Amino acid sequence: MTGRIRRGAAALTAALLAAGCGGGSTPSSTPEDANVFTNPVVASDAPDPQAIRVGETWYLFHTNAGGRNVPVLTSPDLVDWTPAGDALPELPDWADAGKTWAPEAIQLAPDRFVLYYTVADRASGRQCLGRAVADTPLGPYRDDSDEPLVCQPELGGSIDASPFRDTDGSLWLLWKNDGNAIGVDTWLWSQRLTPDGLRLTGPATKLLRQTEPWEGSLIEGPFLHRHDGTLFLFFAANAYDKDTYAEGYAVCESPAGPCVKAPENPILKSNDVATGPGHASIVERDGRTWLLYHAWPPGQEGTTDPGRQIWLNELLWTDGKPSVRGPLRQVQR
Repeated sequence: MTGRIRRGAAALTAALLAAGCGGGSTPSSTPEDANVFTNPVVASDAPDPQAIRVGETWYLFHTNAGGRNVPVLTSPDLVDWTPAGDALPELPDWADAGKTWAPEAIQLAPDRFVLYYTVADRASGRQCLGRAVADTPLGPYRDDSDEPLVCQPELGGSIDASPFRDTDGSLWLLWKNDGNAIGVDTWLWSQRLTPDGLRLTGPATKLLRQTEPWEGSLIEGPFLHRHDGTLFLFFAANAYDKDTYAEGYAVCESPAGPCVKAPENPILKSNDVATGPGHASIVERDGRTWLLYHAWPPGQEGTTDPGRQIWLNELLWTDGKPSVRGPLRQVQR
């Protein structure tokens, strides 16, 4: 069924998933009776995925598809996903439909959720960032603003907003200036948010730009994650519709930087089961870390049928460094 997982066996429960190898081999720590599911967990076009957990339910948001501005799916287990409508059925008056990208949500109170998203700004003709609020994770989210939250038309526009709440309670927003749209550098930026999540405060800081051969002409899709006290900035790079698209990371001193890229980048790249993997977000469950990302079927880069499907693989930590065995078609719990 469109928008639902293709899985090999029962849904996951308390002990989520232990990674195997690309062909389905299992680590020695995996029980012999483990159930297996098969990636992709969403087999239809669902680019730029991000998920949050509220109660016992996961809510996943992705780039516009199927006539919805912000498609939202729900799952009890990160594996079996059910379409649940449009989280942002109405755009603000300053925005045009058709290019609503990379939405990410954060819960700020039991009945307060803020969604950050990329949308076409009518006045500038560029992609810019908006924010919308709802009292439930499903929405509907509503944006009552008179203008974009962030818009850098002189730098190509602003895309790929990602909220982050640090361990000290501070709220931050990350994004990319869409420099590749006009042939200038693409920077990942960060700026502090007000406690209500609706406004930016303090200076904006440049964190990283494209500098390495594997990154091509751009980096994008920033996502901050703190693990054992260390702050990691994950990002995608290169052309999204090519098999050269891949995922890397940097280590940052704070959400405002400075950040240093990992020499082992990229940590997730094309293989024989999926190509162009990237624009990842991170979820945690039962003490384990999981990477949600999109990827194309090999040889079908740039298509919309099936398009960029959603994959789920474990993010492993060795001596404080993250790695991903994948893309993996088979994973075990």
